Amino acid sequence: MKAAVVVFPGSNCDRDCKVAIERSTGAKVEMVWHADTALPSGLDLIVLPGGFSYGDYLRCGAMAAQSPVMAEVKAAAGRGVVVLGVCNGFQVLCEAHLLPGALLHNASLKYICKPVALEVTNGQTRFTAGFQGRRQVKMTVGNGEGNYFADDATLDRLEGEGQVAFRYVENPNGSARNIAGVINARGNVLGMMPHPDRAFEEELGSTDGATLFQSVLQSA
Repeated sequence: MKAAVVVFPGSNCDRDCKVAIERSTGAKVEMVWHADTALPSGLDLIVLPGGFSYGDYLRCGAMAAQSPVMAEVKAAAGRGVVVLGVCNGFQVLCEAHLLPGALLHNASLKYICKPVALEVTNGQTRFTAGFQGRRQVKMTVGNGEGNYFADDATLDRLEGEGQVAFRYVENPNGSARNIAGVINARGNVLGMMPHPDRAFEEELGSTDGATLFQSVLQSA
């Protein structure tokens, strides 16, 4: 199994993701620079990590979405390669129109970093099947713009078609309908604000992030 982590200027969770995937799954992980115009061959998973890509100028993720490598990420997603965007990576996926909606400033207008309980809203996706019917998991959020927003018609469609993967048990940032993570209609692209890369060993307070990575790569 093989994965790639895309590194943007300002990424700060790229190595966290690399270590989390390697220790959780044993997969080989390659780092890909934002200016690259090609991805490694044979990828099972592409990760857009957390951080502050391009200093969060304009809007969070807006500049990163225009990076040369994103054309290849979009093409890979179109071929069915699994793509995971975490925190800033979720923002990039929305700005690149690989997922609907947008991430706004937290309702409190404060940066929030803490463990959170999540409801596994759809346990049948390739990202969540590994939880084997568990309805609640724990990961960590760390964001200032994690407030998921979409119009009511889009939210109704996401809910009706099973594209809400995770919800907050207690909403930390004001996200519409408590949404913490959404998948695309094809089911191979997930964006989520909580960090599975900060929840993959007991010493970190949870191994639920490891289960997510294992689920993805076991379904490859």
